[in-house]
Amino acid sequence: MIYLGSDHRGFLLKEKIKELLLSLSLDIYDLGPNKIIPDDDYPLISIELAKKVVAKHGDLGILICGSGAGACLAANKVKGALAALGFSEKQIAAARTEDNINILCLSANHLDEDQNINIVKSFLNSFYIAEERRIKRLQQIADYESKNC
Repeated sequence: MIYLGSDHRGFLLKEKIKELLLSLSLDIYDLGPNKIIPDDDYPLISIELAKKVVAKHGDLGILICGSGAGACLAANKVKGALAALGFSEKQIAAARTEDNINILCLSANHLDEDQNINIVKSFLNSFYIAEERRIKRLQQIADYESKNC
């Protein structure tokens, strides 16, 4: 399952990404909003999406806000969420293969629609490569979360 969510600034891009995912026959769940709601709050949708992603191994999420950073910050507060802000296809492929991210955060204001769509495609077409050093590093993050969150 791929969960989608945005704030008002990311709404139009979310709708374009939803079209792409549906054209690829992927299972999606749109957490909203279902229309532009001025002054909505990205933390609430980001946290809700992150909770759903971590509830089932293998699920993914895509969050969009103006900068992408706010949604990423909020999502990463959920234990088990591994969210990253995507700014290039190559960078997000590395984040998937090396860091096993499960949530892609996008900027509606700082990248154009085509750039963001290509980043989404890279996110979907990249997979974690479980090497010993990567497993160890992700375990260090999980250990910290277990003790401190």
